[in-house]
Amino acid sequence: MADDNVLKKVLDKIDDMKTELVNATSALVQIPSVHGEEAEAQAFMKARYEELGLAVETFEADLEEIKAHPAYIDTGHTYDDRPNVVGILDGLDDAPSLILNGHVDVVSPEPIDKWTADPWGGEVKEGRMYGRGVYDMKAGVMANLFATRAILESGLKPKGRLILQSVIEEEAGGSGGALACFLKGYSADGMLVPEPSNHNVVISHAGVKYFRVKVLGKTAHAALSHTGVNAIGKMNQIYNALIDLDERRAAQHDYPLLKHYSSRSCNLNIGTYRAGDWASSVAGMAEMECRVGFVPGEKGADVMREVEDTISSAVRDDDWLKENPPEVTWYGWDTEPWVQDENDGFVQAFLSSSTEMLGEKPNLTGFPGALDTRFAPYFGVPSLTFGPKGDRLHGPDEYVEIDSLVTVTKVIAKFILDWCGHVF
Repeated sequence: MADDNVLKKVLDKIDDMKTELVNATSALVQIPSVHGEEAEAQAFMKARYEELGLAVETFEADLEEIKAHPAYIDTGHTYDDRPNVVGILDGLDDAPSLILNGHVDVVSPEPIDKWTADPWGGEVKEGRMYGRGVYDMKAGVMANLFATRAILESGLKPKGRLILQSVIEEEAGGSGGALACFLKGYSADGMLVPEPSNHNVVISHAGVKYFRVKVLGKTAHAALSHTGVNAIGKMNQIYNALIDLDERRAAQHDYPLLKHYSSRSCNLNIGTYRAGDWASSVAGMAEMECRVGFVPGEKGADVMREVEDTISSAVRDDDWLKENPPEVTWYGWDTEPWVQDENDGFVQAFLSSSTEMLGEKPNLTGFPGALDTRFAPYFGVPSLTFGPKGDRLHGPDEYVEIDSLVTVTKVIAKFILDWCGHVF
């Protein structure tokens, strides 16, 4: 544990830098970095790492290398001009090392007309900062940076190696970001990712799979619609069956860590529904794109079979669909559930360190989506998520609480000192 006087010096430094922390977070939010367009935000982070005197390395993911890994997810994007940025502070080989990871890619702010704040404004109002990606997770990226900066500007240096990572692509699976960093050889004795967690310690996440369902109808002129077969009505049978499956799965699968986050352990979501192409024609095609989440203990292959059996059962008595069966395609996100052993020394060390900082022990919880922490077990690295309070991630008026951002920065700084040790 860090000496009280040393810790106070670092925490006071963070308080002194609060305005700079807020301004830097706002500046990063003001750089649009929707998935696939991260270059400008990464140039910003590279400059920040260089200002700290870190040994900075940038690289673009090698598609052939990451494709060979079992955790790879195909996004359909290239990695040209989409660098990962790594800042390294070398330490002693016999002292514990640490990765502080965060992603700068964000989801689209659409529909922008639903926002009351500028999604790219980084505006502060009543103790909150608003903007796309501020909560998920540009605030966390800045917490990593300023925790490290506070230590260095206090005249200290971590004894163990410290690796700061600003990565791309987490929102689309993380293959070209966190996974690429591990494959490049950036490893440590533990990894901390300050994704949104409301001061909970996240040690598990759901499995995630995407699937697409296509149904064919029979087109006809609207005036002769009785001679056609409307794909919308046929697809609605499948829609209703998947809604019922979602409710059944939620009732059947109770996983406390995931349920703690949102009162429900798993979800099946129908995210898009497209059909037809002309009001005066019977819809000849309908398509839905869906996401199914599943809990630790379930296997992705079993979930796929459950979804496909549900769709088959839904159309079993429909003569048209028996002759023209729905087409189910699995694509995109393909992640098995992740669980970090809570008894691992890394988790216990973080719980001890953060409890002392927060004044109470943070809750252990899970996240119903997927996180970059899932890559760490492939490389023998324990990992966890601990991040700020906020709300509306991926929604209009996404925000982070400023005081919470400061608190998380302090927790990270203390943990660096406790885990890596320090030298003057």
